[in-house]
Amino acid sequence: MILEAAELTVTPGREADLEAVVCEAVPLFLGSHGCQGVRLHRVMETPGLYRLMVDWETLEDHTVLFRGSDAFAQWRALVSPHVAAPPSVTHSEESLTSRGA
Repeated sequence: MILEAAELTVTPGREADLEAVVCEAVPLFLGSHGCQGVRLHRVMETPGLYRLMVDWETLEDHTVLFRGSDAFAQWRALVSPHVAAPPSVTHSEESLTSRGA
């Protein structure tokens, strides 16, 4: 499983708009090959900063299939008016899991 983490810097005053468009875009992600889930986190220490976390089966499911799709174009059209800069995107894979009781 690959975790895409996209940092989104929201234009001031558009936080609620961003949250609404991410909600609207969830089916675009979930309908894409290899997408296993979507989460949006608001960074508490930095107002206006969000992390969009998307679980993919493979790196190529995101970087090739999704980014080359109409769903990606729709996602960009939805989110672009609400962000102050292009997102910073990284990919990672889990190397350790530990959960408390």
